[in-house]
Amino acid sequence: MKKTLSTLLISVFVVLTTGTFAIAEYSTAGAGNFPYFHLGALIIGGLIIISLRHKYDKLYMSEAMGAFALYTVLIALFTSPVVELIKSAVG
Repeated sequence: MKKTLSTLLISVFVVLTTGTFAIAEYSTAGAGNFPYFHLGALIIGGLIIISLRHKYDKLYMSEAMGAFALYTVLIALFTSPVVELIKSAVG
């Protein structure tokens, strides 16, 4: 029961984080420049982390959530609005 509950909580965290990413990217980039590849990579990464947590008991829930949060930040860094912001700040 505990394993199922922690897997469910991680799943909810992944869905909420992915949804927040999608809303933020849609509001900044618009419909024409939406990063579908980045969203797909984020979904696949979330599914992998959920399956790893379900398979291995030694992986704590907080570790899985932290790993997915860092993965989300890494994916967001390589989207067009963030790259344009960095280019304007540097140049």
